Amino acid sequence: MNGRKDPHDHRTEPTLGDIDHLDEPPPSRTEDGLPSLTLDPESRRAPPTRHRPRQTSSHRGWLWPILLLVVMGLGVTFWLQQDRLRGMVPTTELNDVLGRAEQALAEGRLDGTDGNSARELFEAARGLEPDNDRARDGLRKVGLAEVARADAALRNGKIDEADQATNAARELLGGGSDVDRLSQAIAKARGANTQTDALVSQAQQALADGKAEEAGAFYIKVLAAEPGNAVATHGLDKVGEALSGDARKAIEAGDRATAQAKVDKLAAMLPGYGELPSLRAALVQDRKADAGDVTDAIKQGNDALRAGRIAGPGDDTALAYYKSALAIDPDNDDARAGLGQVAQALIVQANAALDGGDTAQARKLLDQAAELAPKSAELAATRAHLADLGKRPSSDQPVAAAQEAGEDTHPPLTAQQSGELARMVQRADAAARQGNIMLPPGESAYDLYRGALAIDGNNEAARRGLQNLPAVAIAQFNQAIANGNLSQASERLSDLGDLSPGEAGQAELRQRLAGAWLDQAEQQLARGNRPGAAQAIDKARKLAPDNPRLSSVVAHLQAGG
Repeated sequence: MNGRKDPHDHRTEPTLGDIDHLDEPPPSRTEDGLPSLTLDPESRRAPPTRHRPRQTSSHRGWLWPILLLVVMGLGVTFWLQQDRLRGMVPTTELNDVLGRAEQALAEGRLDGTDGNSARELFEAARGLEPDNDRARDGLRKVGLAEVARADAALRNGKIDEADQATNAARELLGGGSDVDRLSQAIAKARGANTQTDALVSQAQQALADGKAEEAGAFYIKVLAAEPGNAVATHGLDKVGEALSGDARKAIEAGDRATAQAKVDKLAAMLPGYGELPSLRAALVQDRKADAGDVTDAIKQGNDALRAGRIAGPGDDTALAYYKSALAIDPDNDDARAGLGQVAQALIVQANAALDGGDTAQARKLLDQAAELAPKSAELAATRAHLADLGKRPSSDQPVAAAQEAGEDTHPPLTAQQSGELARMVQRADAAARQGNIMLPPGESAYDLYRGALAIDGNNEAARRGLQNLPAVAIAQFNQAIANGNLSQASERLSDLGDLSPGEAGQAELRQRLAGAWLDQAEQQLARGNRPGAAQAIDKARKLAPDNPRLSSVVAHLQAGG
């Protein structure tokens, strides 16, 4: 057999069938032998779908109490932790300033005066949050970038630029090995172009002519060019002897102002000079000897001021008493403040004279005040008002009476004058915000406000801005102290002394600044920067010569840090 099926073979193989249903009756068959089928329509329908019974509101009502408890728990947690959560919210303004500062650092805009440099922005961030680590670290990075800039400038022969960058790095980093290295390199570079022999000759001639301070300046230039120059070092010792002798002669003659000036010069040139402590002690002793007379004079001046005996002929006026106190002690802060109060009282009297129509008396009083406080903000405002009265139409009535009568006491401004006035006030406001309070001349807030008042002596915005400058100076002083910018704080204190010499509280501000300079001196000593420490000590001494910390910091300096 070949295994193929014959196509003509119709035989069927026998099968056992469905053995699982042997017990069931055979299905009925049709005539053709096939099983019959019953087609019931219901039998073809899909089986019914089972439906889950719907839950009524009673089945899920238990969820609401649980949700309510959860919400109440979250509310209590938020209330208890609100301070902590509030602290987690970022300070948008601070982060914005820090972001701009870091961008400026990345772009190489290290320092400037337009408020957009990295240093200015990081300092502004410290003003918003003094202990901010990003701001502190940012200022350190700016200092390191200044070191790199100084190195690059030296390599390119740009000595002045290198010196500027080194000074900035010294302020930001407080000194350090890199700053010292740069200072020496700059001095060496300058020394290559300095004729030291000529400088030595000039110094020796100045010393022979009795000009010790001038000789000292020449010797210092020589040492800057050639550190350790033996001739210059010996010459400075001779300068110290000359200044010390001059100071002692002045003390013996009772010329305390000259003696103090000589001692200050000596300290600046030779901060470690051995005679300095005894000279300062002699000045203090001399001051104490007259302390009783100074105190009495100031007390009598205060009494006269309260009694209304402000100025005039005779020795029984506040002005006379304060001047006598300053004659004994030229650096007495209380006596200086008394003169400022006398100036303020004279300005008040001048305003009263103006209100009464007595312009001649007002002018006389303002001239007296100008001798005591020439840059007083109140003086400038009142002078502008007096000048404005001169522009008005003449009238037999006093100004106040004319105003009450409804008379036009001021000619109208032209459109050009009004525009110039508005622009000048805006520039003055901007200058005040930027710290340009008294400088530069012509562009300071003080000068711009006065310019605006020259156009309209009664302009409220200009008058208010000028009179508010002392408060602006105080606010910026406090900000500078907080930022550690002591030079800027000194400038604001000086501005305040010009604007309002009788302002109460200036003695406290001087003590604060003196303490900050002494803190800086101790930091410089800790870094081994004795010249920097000496400079800081001198600044503190000028502000508060009786500060109790002075002696200990000076002793630290003389002991070699």
